[in-house]
Amino acid sequence: MSERFQYSREGYLNENFHYFHLKDTAGQELDFHFHDFDKIVILLSGSVDYTVEGTSYKLKPRDVLLVRNHMIHKAVIDVSVPYERIIIYLNSAYVDRFAPDSGLMECFAQAEKRRFCLMRPDEAEWENVSSCLENLERCAEDNGYGADLMRGTSLTQLMIQLNRIMQSNADMERESAEYNEKIAAVLSYINEHISEELTVDELAARSYLSRYHFMRLFKAQTGCTVHNYIRQKRLNLAARLIREGVPAGRASSECGFSDYSAFHRAFSQTFGVSPGKIKKQ
Repeated sequence: MSERFQYSREGYLNENFHYFHLKDTAGQELDFHFHDFDKIVILLSGSVDYTVEGTSYKLKPRDVLLVRNHMIHKAVIDVSVPYERIIIYLNSAYVDRFAPDSGLMECFAQAEKRRFCLMRPDEAEWENVSSCLENLERCAEDNGYGADLMRGTSLTQLMIQLNRIMQSNADMERESAEYNEKIAAVLSYINEHISEELTVDELAARSYLSRYHFMRLFKAQTGCTVHNYIRQKRLNLAARLIREGVPAGRASSECGFSDYSAFHRAFSQTFGVSPGKIKKQ
């Protein structure tokens, strides 16, 4: 399988949010991929390692993982044991509209800022989360009067609990995560300087590694080459700017693309639509 498909967009969200409660024995292993929406993963049982942006998390039952849109991630599942999980696909714009100025998506922002996506609720916190999930699951099948409002209210209650857990987990040790400090520092640098010129030689020098060792270690940690990682991050940023109303040509230059035709071609291959149509979509 080519790297372009290993590092592709998976899944679409045509709703405000979608709730999945899944259980199987086979599981599914996806290559590194990303979504246009935010994603909550809650492990109920099983053995799974989740790698998000170069950090690998060994999940335990009741763990909560927050994967922000366009974060590159992959699940590696032990298929010898039943794998039960709850996954919620989430449109952050809907949450902001449903509860304006509430900061319900702050937990995702904090996870991205800390570069640590894992939350581990204690017993009392899990009871609150579990109650919210039960309400949300009941609402998912409800089509009666006020069903959309009930679903939105149940989701709001869950997000409140997740934000409280994020605050209580502020000093959580990274003992449950595996990552390479040099590559983690480079990933932070790339994301902070994504619109600037970035070269492999410069990044290798920052990590105090030889070019060859750096490139090999980077791909082992992220699942893709340095060039493809930078290109995808630039495309992600450009897509966000275009959705916010920035003209496509300006967005491409602000995100580090010097050739608009190359940007247009890469954008269409990645998102399945041209830059001009993604805002409408």
